[in-house]
Amino acid sequence: MRTMPTATARPRRKRLTERELLQMPSDGRKYELVNGRLQIVPTGARHGEIVSNLIGRLHTAKTPTVALYSEAVGFRMRNGNIRSPDASVMRRERLPDGVSPDEFVDGAPDLAVEVVLPSERAAEPLQKVAEYFESGAQEVWLLLPDRRQVYRYRTPLEVQSLEAEDTLTGGDLLPEFRVRVGELFE
Repeated sequence: MRTMPTATARPRRKRLTERELLQMPSDGRKYELVNGRLQIVPTGARHGEIVSNLIGRLHTAKTPTVALYSEAVGFRMRNGNIRSPDASVMRRERLPDGVSPDEFVDGAPDLAVEVVLPSERAAEPLQKVAEYFESGAQEVWLLLPDRRQVYRYRTPLEVQSLEAEDTLTGGDLLPEFRVRVGELFE
């Protein structure tokens, strides 16, 4: 006699609140809140090196009219997700009284930068690009270390592919920023 498999009910996971996300430990991990669920974004030493290199270069080119953030800052997307780009730049005029808040920033930064990990499915970075633009971003850069390329989005559908020998510029937001793409990965 064969028995039929039975369905076992999975316990429902509690949806995390923004307050609970803010209280997560500062343990070197990158946390995001996506559809009410905590996501721990795995990063490694290579990822950290690229992000540090980029932030150093952005810092050198930034002006007093913008705020530069690391992946430690969360942005509240229109759909309720909390995203933490690897690097981001926001015009101070968009911040309350021109000052960065102690909690999450409402909306997307003007520029969001993501270093795409080899472990990420292709749809994940594109979902982030869409969310950033839906929430007010003016530009999104996806850095692809394995290919030594940068995909520069000025709209969700307008992408420019930059190769290692091409120059990436900061446009109106960071007029002093210029770097050969390959240098971002060295």
